[in-house]
Amino acid sequence: MMPEIILPPERDLSISPTSSRSVTETVNGSHKFVIQGYSLAKGMGIGKHIASDTFTVGGYQWAVYFYPDGKNPEDNSTYVSVFIALASEGTDVRALFELTLVDQSGKGKHKVHSHFDRSLESGPYTLKYRGSMWGYKRFFRRAALETSDYLKDDCLKINCTVGVVVSVMDCPRLHSIQVPESDMGLHFGMLLEKQESSDIIFDVAGEKIHAHKLVLAARSPIFRTMFFDGPDEALSEIVIKDLEPKVFKAMLHFIYKDTLDEDDVPVGSGSPGVSVSDTLAAKLLAAADKYGLGRLRLMCESYLCKDISVNSVASTLALADRFHAMELKAACLRFAAENLSGTASRSKHVLKLLSFIDLTWESELLKIIAGCEEECSSGGKSRSVWAQLSDGGDSNGRRVRQRT
Repeated sequence: MMPEIILPPERDLSISPTSSRSVTETVNGSHKFVIQGYSLAKGMGIGKHIASDTFTVGGYQWAVYFYPDGKNPEDNSTYVSVFIALASEGTDVRALFELTLVDQSGKGKHKVHSHFDRSLESGPYTLKYRGSMWGYKRFFRRAALETSDYLKDDCLKINCTVGVVVSVMDCPRLHSIQVPESDMGLHFGMLLEKQESSDIIFDVAGEKIHAHKLVLAARSPIFRTMFFDGPDEALSEIVIKDLEPKVFKAMLHFIYKDTLDEDDVPVGSGSPGVSVSDTLAAKLLAAADKYGLGRLRLMCESYLCKDISVNSVASTLALADRFHAMELKAACLRFAAENLSGTASRSKHVLKLLSFIDLTWESELLKIIAGCEEECSSGGKSRSVWAQLSDGGDSNGRRVRQRT
């Protein structure tokens, strides 16, 4: 009897094979670093640097370090040094870099050091830990720099590009449907602009502004109480006495679209000489506080925070306290505390301004200053500022009332 021969099953060739692809690429980001007052930075010492603000690329924070007297003691301040540093925690972060010293003559003869668009024998540069840097100890000879077109009006401009290397899996999809961004704000905005089915009129300084009770009530608890739980429920027209038409319209724009018009609310708080309280952002902050618009309040706080200065910190702090803008208040106090460790003239100016405001902030300011001192690694503060506050005196020698 012949043995039975079992043949292997036939392969089903109708099943399509799967596939995937690993793609290694760079996530790029750029930062512009302006160094104003170059001549004043000279002489700060070899190995000491001016740092840019941190910026994020590829999930990591970075900063540009400029050494006006050079980083290498052996060069004896012959060169300026420029480096890009990893400013957040990271291990074996692989990246490409580019540093450009901008030619300010308009001729476009920039000085560029770049990893991009050229072959790298050893691959991208690897940064092992926070504080790792890439750059040049001998970036530019200082004597040549000071007579070049790179220095204009005592100002240098450095452009930095970082490309973080990442590997991603590209899995093909047979079917995909692109979902557009939400256009709800657009439709509600058209409802406001066309005044369709409006059922409430606001008289703002004689100007008639039409709106919709349901929309306002859905966005503001104050309007909800006014229209459906209060004495104004049956009213079809309401007089607004404490807001200007421009401010009220900007508030309605936010209520209907959840955005602010960037042209109406600029990043800066206003022109020189214009007080903080007279800006649209400040007036909108008051409106947001009155009508319970929390998101609008934070947006206004964000605008005002960008323009905090030694001249405006006192009035901005008073504004923040009045309209319960806690994030803005914290930013003002932090700014004041940080400036107390600056030059004597700036410190005295901040103290003088703060002395004219409610002294109930004194305790909070002292706590922040104490925190700043703990973070400081370069030594203690001089008694001229810290001791004056601790002992109850302001920068002009006047006694300051202590809280009990």
